[in-house]
Amino acid sequence: MPTKSPPAGAHTELVYQCQLTLSTQTLTFLTGLLRAHLKQIRSRWRKLPAGRIAVIVLAALRHDQRLADLAGGNDISRTTVDRWLKEMIDLLAARAPRLERVLAKIAREGGSVVLLDGSLVPTQRQTGLPMRRRWSAKHKRHGLLVIALTDVKGRLLWTSTARPARGSEITACRHDDLVGRLREAGLAAIADLGFVGLDDGGPDADPAVITGYKKPKGKKLPPAKKLVNQLIAAERAVCEHAFAHLKNWRILAKLRLDVKWATRLVRALMILTWHEIAR
Repeated sequence: MPTKSPPAGAHTELVYQCQLTLSTQTLTFLTGLLRAHLKQIRSRWRKLPAGRIAVIVLAALRHDQRLADLAGGNDISRTTVDRWLKEMIDLLAARAPRLERVLAKIAREGGSVVLLDGSLVPTQRQTGLPMRRRWSAKHKRHGLLVIALTDVKGRLLWTSTARPARGSEITACRHDDLVGRLREAGLAAIADLGFVGLDDGGPDADPAVITGYKKPKGKKLPPAKKLVNQLIAAERAVCEHAFAHLKNWRILAKLRLDVKWATRLVRALMILTWHEIAR
């Protein structure tokens, strides 16, 4: 027996308009990037102009619009929108700087401190061993862990590879040898209590990762240590703002793309965030 009944009366598709709260600067940048790419690969034509393609991609990233809905409203196929989206993600992610270059630039400009933090990118729940590795006991949900560095003004500088959330933030930093690279550049990172123990240098070495003090079990922190925690929290506030700007892109609310695109997606959104908040 058929499981779907035909629609009552005449069936028609409705199209509605939605406001995209982004700056003209961001749209112009993305359109120019696409046009330069099309010229480089000698693409003769596309189904839509570069400006329209950029708007569709921004709608998918900012509002997390379903690709099939965007395709139906623009008289194109879903696979075409999917191909455009991944093409733009690749183009943007290729512009993301490497860790060693970011740290060297901060050192050249006279900086001495960066801010370090981690965040969870939620993913859809599925079955199997890979999903068990993405379970975060801290957040009680499935996702991928991303580590980021910002400057003291809260501008995103670098994002790590997106790794399964079962691992800790310290483990993710050790995969990138973050402490060693900070020492090579002569910089220090200010982080929260989740990074206590990351810097395993000796007591005589200058700390590469500065954290607060954890409260001992059954005891209270002395006033001096409480004051240190308050000062560190005040310095780290702008780092939380940086992640808030990044997560304004609603596609990160729950990742539906293949997880192999997660690292490139976060780095692409970092580039777009630079242009959006710098207007």
